[in-house]
Amino acid sequence: MFSAKKLAESSSSSSSSSVVGLPSEYVYLKNNSDEKYIILDDEEAQNITIPTIDFSQLISSNSSDRSKAIQQLGHACTHWGFFMLINHGVSETLREELLRASQSFYDLPEQDRKQYEGGNILDPIKCGTSFNVNVEKNLLWRDYLKCHVHPRFHAPLKPTGFSKIIETYCKTSREIVGELLKGISISLGQEENYIHKVINYESGFQIFVINFYPPCPKPELAMGLPPHSDHGLLSLLLQNDLQGLQVLHNCKWIPIQPLPNSFLVNTGDHMEILTNGKYKSNIHRAIVNNKGTRITIGAAHGPPLDDTFGPATQLLGEHDLPLYQAIKYRDYMNLQQSNALDNKSCLDHVRI
Repeated sequence: MFSAKKLAESSSSSSSSSVVGLPSEYVYLKNNSDEKYIILDDEEAQNITIPTIDFSQLISSNSSDRSKAIQQLGHACTHWGFFMLINHGVSETLREELLRASQSFYDLPEQDRKQYEGGNILDPIKCGTSFNVNVEKNLLWRDYLKCHVHPRFHAPLKPTGFSKIIETYCKTSREIVGELLKGISISLGQEENYIHKVINYESGFQIFVINFYPPCPKPELAMGLPPHSDHGLLSLLLQNDLQGLQVLHNCKWIPIQPLPNSFLVNTGDHMEILTNGKYKSNIHRAIVNNKGTRITIGAAHGPPLDDTFGPATQLLGEHDLPLYQAIKYRDYMNLQQSNALDNKSCLDHVRI
């Protein structure tokens, strides 16, 4: 199976300059939008206050603490579409087990992973490289595993225990997102279960993704994931110790250095559609490095795949018109997954 991991291993074990360099098909071609944004360095980024939500306050029985957290949550969704989540109750043990298991999956013999390669875009388990090699002009320095985990759970049987760890984590992440959606509902002036009811959250779609970015011989020329927004309502991300996430904010690429044991959370395209543009989806990207393997684990949460979804009536003002067409979630995902990632190009298809 062709993969960035395999290429990185060939590069590290070879003295041939043709292998040590970056193959031309992996050289990322920048577009006009890439050139117009400022890239902050780590020192400059330290002067920017990243929104941070204390989950323990969000679910607190103390009305003052909860009100404060909901206000902060609404501000983060309005102005950033991104925040760090702390005190969420997920143990470091589970997080570390998940990261180790993720590495173990990529250490499996090639034949054990090959069975999940190719196939249809929305296969319940799919393993591959780049994003969509069928439409991309240049490849991304990234391998991935995608699993549909709700309402039906799917995961590889190997390595031993891998499926159980994923299932435990995904159940926990759904509970966290459920509480976040309650806070967001209140921040939008609705009762706490408003979004749950509108999107039928209990039957909603959840996808689990492991991104594997091996060390790159020429990281300045390659890209892990280009600028894009996520489908769905909210995505939770955890990662190992290597940084690489950059968030676009006020025309600046901000490198994110997560607080210890925090989650990174971003709003997706369907949050923007649901709120008719009040809470916009966040554009972000993943850069690569030559120091070591970066692993990120994402869990995206949305409505049921076969539900048609548009701006929520109660979130439209008296004189507001819908800014987005209603679309079946499955059709939206097919649209995104069958094209190359490019900022909000998928969302642009449903703008009115």
